Amino acid sequence: MPSLVYDVAVSIDGYIAGPKGDISRFPMAGPHVDAYAARLAGYPAVIMGKNTYEFGYAYGLPSGERAYPHMEHLICSSSMKLPKNSAVTVACSGWLNALDGLLERHKTVYLCGGGMLAGFLLANQRITELHLKRVPIVLGQGIPLFAGKAEANARLLSTQAYENGVVYQHYGIG
Repeated sequence: MPSLVYDVAVSIDGYIAGPKGDISRFPMAGPHVDAYAARLAGYPAVIMGKNTYEFGYAYGLPSGERAYPHMEHLICSSSMKLPKNSAVTVACSGWLNALDGLLERHKTVYLCGGGMLAGFLLANQRITELHLKRVPIVLGQGIPLFAGKAEANARLLSTQAYENGVVYQHYGIG
């Protein structure tokens, strides 16, 4: 069965970034990051929204290039313009159909960031797994794990606590 995996760090109050996409309070090193990198190596494709893709520009990602070189990229945006011959695909509409095609080709797709896109995909019953790295910080505001009125039932499949206070939780959805 195809699987859309939302693999993301989240504050204990439910934010994946602070205001204006600030991630400076999230730990960028440690065993939880190593485990995340190992999971990333196994994902053949990624879906993300415009803001998440453009977030990479601040870290040197050239417009139209892949943020994860080994993955096929699908960017969901009705307004994104990229150079011709881009290494990524932009879906201006029909996001669910585009995602379904990606899942058909790859069976597993990584959902990268983006509370708005995550909320949309959860509401449309596409997310099948959550990999949450719960970081022991309270942000109080920012980008939520899921924006909008998405609802789902989840079952905890595994958990791991790290010495730095991060707790990894793997959930199945549905």
